[in-house]
This record gives sequence, C-alpha cells and structure tokens, in this order.
Amino acid sequence: MNLNTKATLFFATLIGLLMAALVAISLYTFRSFSILSATENIRTAAEIVRVHLTDSMIHGTISKRESFLNRLLEVQGLKSAKVTRSPLVVQQFGPGLKQESATDEDVREAFRLGVPQFKLADEGDDLVFKGTIPYIASSHGTPNCLQCHQVKEGDVLGVVSMTMSITAIRNQALISVTGIVAVVLAFALLLILLMRRMLKPISSTARAVEVTVHKALEGDFKSHLEQKTNDEIGHIAADLNRLLKFLDDGLNRIGDSISRLTGRVSSPGENLLNSTIDMVDGLTKAAHFKQAIEEDETKMEIYQRLSTMLQHDHQMESFSIYELNNQKHQMIPIVVDGQVGGDCRWCDPQILIRPEACRARRTGHKVDGVTTPDICYAFRPSAEGERHLCFPVIQSGSVGSVLQLVSTAQDQQRLLDQEPFINGYLREASPVLETKRLMETLREANLRDPMTGLNNRRFLEEYVETLVSTAQRKKSNLAIMMLDLDFFKMVNDTYGHDAGDAVLKALAKVLKQSVRASDMVIRYGGEEFLIILQDTHRESADQVAEKIRVEVEKLKTTVAGVVIQKTISIGLSDFPTDSDTFWQAVKYADVALYSAKETGRNRVVRFDPSMWTDKKEY
Repeated sequence: MNLNTKATLFFATLIGLLMAALVAISLYTFRSFSILSATENIRTAAEIVRVHLTDSMIHGTISKRESFLNRLLEVQGLKSAKVTRSPLVVQQFGPGLKQESATDEDVREAFRLGVPQFKLADEGDDLVFKGTIPYIASSHGTPNCLQCHQVKEGDVLGVVSMTMSITAIRNQALISVTGIVAVVLAFALLLILLMRRMLKPISSTARAVEVTVHKALEGDFKSHLEQKTNDEIGHIAADLNRLLKFLDDGLNRIGDSISRLTGRVSSPGENLLNSTIDMVDGLTKAAHFKQAIEEDETKMEIYQRLSTMLQHDHQMESFSIYELNNQKHQMIPIVVDGQVGGDCRWCDPQILIRPEACRARRTGHKVDGVTTPDICYAFRPSAEGERHLCFPVIQSGSVGSVLQLVSTAQDQQRLLDQEPFINGYLREASPVLETKRLMETLREANLRDPMTGLNNRRFLEEYVETLVSTAQRKKSNLAIMMLDLDFFKMVNDTYGHDAGDAVLKALAKVLKQSVRASDMVIRYGGEEFLIILQDTHRESADQVAEKIRVEVEKLKTTVAGVVIQKTISIGLSDFPTDSDTFWQAVKYADVALYSAKETGRNRVVRFDPSMWTDKKEY
C-alpha cells in the first residue's frame, strides 16, 4: 500500500468519524431542542387553559369549556387537550364531564406526585410529545384558589393532558442534518482530492526512491529520479540523483583501481557495491597478512601461514607450495594439502629434479588449467574433472616459489573467483619471501666457509648450546676430533695458494664422506678442522678417526700436473667424559692433536689427563 492510499484511507476514516460525531451531535441537539420547544409550548397551552377555566368559573361560563378545548386543538401541532378534575373538586362540584375522569396512568401519576410529566411516544408513523401538567391550589395571586375551592394550599385541583405532534420538527431536523452532512462531506471530498494532488509527487517520489534504493543495494547506481516539483521533495530527488552519480563514479574508480591492482575483471550484472566491498576486504586481509609475515622469522613460517590462509579463508583443501633451489636445480615441496614436507602429489615427481618441466617455473607466468585443461603436461589429477591453477612467485627477477591450487569440477568457478584475492596474498608475500631468502643466504654465508662449503667456527659458536642441550637431554656422548694437515704450509710455499686451496677442498670432501649426515664437519681455521660425532662412544670414534687418517693418507690431489699427497694428525676427546664443559673438551682434543704432532704426525691420539698441564678451564 503506497503513501497516497494510506493517507487517503487515513483522512477518509478521520472524516467518517467526524461525520458520525457531527450527525450524532446534530441529532441530539435537534432532539433536545424539539423536546424543549414542545415542553414550553405545552406549558404555555396548559397555562392558557388554566386561565380560561378560572375566568369561566368567575363569569359563570364554565359549562362551555369543552368547546374551548375543541377550538384549542386547531392550534398547529396540538393533537389533543383534556382536563381532568381531582377527587377534591369532584367532591365539591361533582364529576363534571365524562372525559374529565382520571383514566390515564400519567394523569394518576400527576395527581399523586403533583409535578408535570412529559414523554415521547410513537403513534404509528407519527411521533408525539405528551405533557401532563397538574393545577396546584394556591392562595397567592388573583384570583385566590382557596376562595372558591374547599382545598388546602398545595392540593392538586386538576390535570391538563396535551399531546403535540413533533414529526414535522423531526423531519425538518433530519433534512437539516442531511444538508449539513452533505456540505461537510462535499468539503471533505474536496479536501481529500486536494490532499491526494499534493501527496502525489511525494508518493511517486517515494516509490521511485524505493525502487532506486533496491537497485543500489543490488549494485546499480545508474537510476535517475524525475524531479516533479521545486519544493523539498524535488530537492530530495535532485540530491539523491547527485548522490547516486557520486557513488557510481566513486565505486567505478575504486573498482578500476582494484582491478588494475588485483587483475580481477568485473562480470556483467555484478553487484558493484558488494564486489568492491569484497575486494577492499581482501586487500585489507592481504595487508594484515603482510604485516604478520614480516614479523615471521623464517621462510617456513611464511609458507605455513600461507597454507593456513588457503585452508581457513578460502576453503582450499588441495594445493601445493614448492620452493625453487636454483643452485641445486631442484623444486622442493614445502606444503602439500596443508601438510608440511608432504610428498609431491599433484604433479609429475620429475619436476623435483627437472624444474623446467614445471610450466609455471619455466615461463614465469600463471598457468590456468581451469579454462585451458591439459595446458601443463606435468599436472597429475587424482580424479576426472580436476583442474588446477599455478602461480609463480617472482623473487629477484626469477621464480622463487610456485603455488598450485587444485579444484574439483564443482568448485572450478569458485577457484576462479578466488584467484584475484589469492594473487593479492602472493603479491604481498613475494618481497617478504625474497627478503627472508636473502637474509638466510647472508646468514648461511656467514656460517659457512665459502671455499670448502663446510660450516665455519662461527656456526659452531651459534649452534653449540643446541648441540650440548640435545646431548644432555639424550644423555649421550659427543666425540670431538681436532684435525690438522701435516706440513701444509710447505704446499702453499712450494706450489702456491691455489694448490693449497685444492688440497683443502679435496680434504673437506673426504671428511664429509667419512662421517654420517648427523655429524658436523667444521673448518676451524686454516688447515685445521673440527669434527663432532653425535651419540658416539670412544671405540667407534677411534675407528672413524683411523678411517679418516687412512683415507687422507691415500688421497692424491693433482694440481697443474703435480700430484700432492699429504697426511693428517688427529686429536680426540669426549664430552662429557673428559670434561663436562664443551669448550674444555674441544681444548682437550686440541691438546691431543698437539701430542700427535709431537710424536711423529700422521696418527690419532686420544686425550689423556696427563697431557693437560694448564690448570685453566675453558
């Protein structure tokens, strides 16, 4: 129901109530006036009858009273007039005329009470007003009633009964009320028409605003309201048109900017407001994501946070995150389907050792296997209809990581819809991943000897607390070897530093091959090396040391046509058997190495407390 109809119904109801009240008041007023007028007329007529009867008694013409009453009926509206004698008058003067006897209940009531009685009555189609007025004996006035009647002051001498027709008055009242109602109704109808005319622009503008607002909620801000008046309603329409144009222009500019930023293209009929809100919300989340990953310590924490985002925010269950190791020419699966370190599932495992088989890695562009199935031959779906999107993450101008999203046939459109938002996360993650990679590379460079590729002494200094804590928690031993090439300075002096470097590289290779992956080989300084064998007892450590000594003795390094062959001396100690302080145990291994050098070189010597003459602790 529109505003105009509601207003019309309201005013019609209000006017109806007013008309009903007006009719009721008018009818009540006319009724009261009619009754009051009839009462006064009957009182006047009764008084005339009383005066006439009194004069007739004085002049002796009382016997002609009936003709007087008959002539009185000629008065317009007066239907009947009757005089009734009281018992006191009958007792004194006789019964009088036949019609003067008390046969009416109203007459008897008037005799009994001595007060006038009035009432309305219907006689067929005629409405009559009946009055019954008693004559009271009084000694006051002229003539004195008590002079002629043998009664007391206040006795009722007789009663005059009269009926008067008020049908004409009633009909006139109805005609008057009808006329008043007609005039008021005509005025009310005119008022309603004027009101509807005035409300029509408001109603039509309100309907237009309603339609426009509904369209705006659906993302359509191109509606235009017609300005029908030049008053406040017209100003509202004009202002709303300006607001719609401002919103449409603003949202389009925001949408274009975000589209350029995210690569998202709006589809025809799309809710512009909702899509803008979604894109801004996505960018906000991406900014918060960037703030969080900037505070992460390692790349792995970033990859885990990226995995959590895909699972929780975008309901992705099937995906892979790969990291490129360009030095080793490898692709490493970091997270697969939310599992850290999972096996390669959605691609041919050959990409792990041949990264160029990955189309995203090879081209550096997004691979859209949803709209172009079979574009990548390395994709291995597990069920019919599965499709994929692969996003390369560019770092330092080359592909550093690859994100692969996999969807079922039912979720392909949702995957395409999520693409711009996921791109936003990857765009924020890319520079942070690059920064973390550079920091890890720099840290690795600081902790690794660039020539031999072995960890350096600084690495041991940073890692020693973890190493010792692990040994103490497991209640295991650490075998410590201090190794030094025999007469290495002669190599540098005789063949040059390049030859010395070649010998050290060859030695480093032999040392790494002679121990387990869990053991640590460290270039301690110059031609001196340190090996830490974890969870190794004395006998096993002695065997490994001897094995290393033999392998080094057999090692031949050819430099510029010259074959260089060297020997090595090894000192051994044990933590915590020899010392419950790690660095003290390292010192003991160095003392044992010194003993090996002193006793002929090319040998393995285990620390004995008798070798330690310095009482300092390290």
